[in-house]
Amino acid sequence: MSSPDPQVRAARNPSAPSPVRGPVVAVTGAAGGVGALLTERLAADEAVRQVVAIDERRGECADAVWHILDVRDPAIADKLRGVDVVVHLALDLDLGSDPAARTAYNVRGTQTVLTAAAAAGVRRVVLCTSAMVYGALPDNELPLSEDAELRATAEATGVADLLEIERLARRAPRAHPGLNVTVVRPAVLVGGTDTALTRYFESPRLLVVAGSRPAWQFCHVEDLCTALEYAVLEKVDGELAVGCDGWLEQEEVEELSGIRRMELPSAVALGAAARLHRIGLTPSPAGDLAYTMYPWVVSGSRLHAAGWRPRWTNEEVLAELLEEVAGRHTVAGRRLGRKDATAAGAAGATVALLGAAAVVRRARKARRRI
Repeated sequence: MSSPDPQVRAARNPSAPSPVRGPVVAVTGAAGGVGALLTERLAADEAVRQVVAIDERRGECADAVWHILDVRDPAIADKLRGVDVVVHLALDLDLGSDPAARTAYNVRGTQTVLTAAAAAGVRRVVLCTSAMVYGALPDNELPLSEDAELRATAEATGVADLLEIERLARRAPRAHPGLNVTVVRPAVLVGGTDTALTRYFESPRLLVVAGSRPAWQFCHVEDLCTALEYAVLEKVDGELAVGCDGWLEQEEVEELSGIRRMELPSAVALGAAARLHRIGLTPSPAGDLAYTMYPWVVSGSRLHAAGWRPRWTNEEVLAELLEEVAGRHTVAGRRLGRKDATAAGAAGATVALLGAAAVVRRARKARRRI
């Protein structure tokens, strides 16, 4: 005689624990940043059976099963056996990283995770890139739909890596039939993050390029985590954009932040940024400026259709960002000491940068004469 169905047994015996269903979820980059927040959230979610945390160091979440290894290690396939969904968050987007090493880590890591997931029988991989892949262009619609063409170029920090990850995401289901890939693209991410766009608000003046049309949309890391959770639980799939509802015009940002603008002609701003990056004075290439000049606001319509809503508004996220950067002093992405910051505030951001560039050039000429 066959044994009764587990659900039938549970109904006959109310004291019996309900069978635990739901996915086993692996999170890469689980020890810090968004990965750590998501790992904690998923571990507390009753709809998730188990969380497998993967990183090069052990994180804080005691309820996850930890595996310590580099995501580029093919041995990761063994750690993914029995996993249903992988959320790949092990990316290096540090402004101070060597660009070649950063690209090697990001692209090779994503390739390895996708291949290992397919080999281990994982049914879904969730990747996180950025809404920056749409590009910041003067003719962008406000807001952009998820299906909008990816028109970004490789000229901004890390965007080349993100575009390559997007290409790998499109190719993976064809290379590995049965593997579903979801891509989540957040707006300007805030909440313990350090990017060229968050450093924009550390400047003594907000650089505005004459004739440009900035539009600011933020995404709090908590909202990104809930969006990733929707993807993990298969409430939504495909290419997903996530951010606060609506956007802020530049004038609203200036009013809310209390930081005055410095308006410059495009040729001056872009030329100065390119020169300063070329001589190594600033970490941000000139391409980063486009994201402060033109709109790249996203609608998030697919997440909204699935019932997801952001908990944070643009105004609230901007206020948190301003609290986080209080006391920091940055010009064109370069952090300054207190003395330098005072000079920058008095002379204006671009004047200070051009003066610093001149100092660097004079120092180099002096060294050549010795």
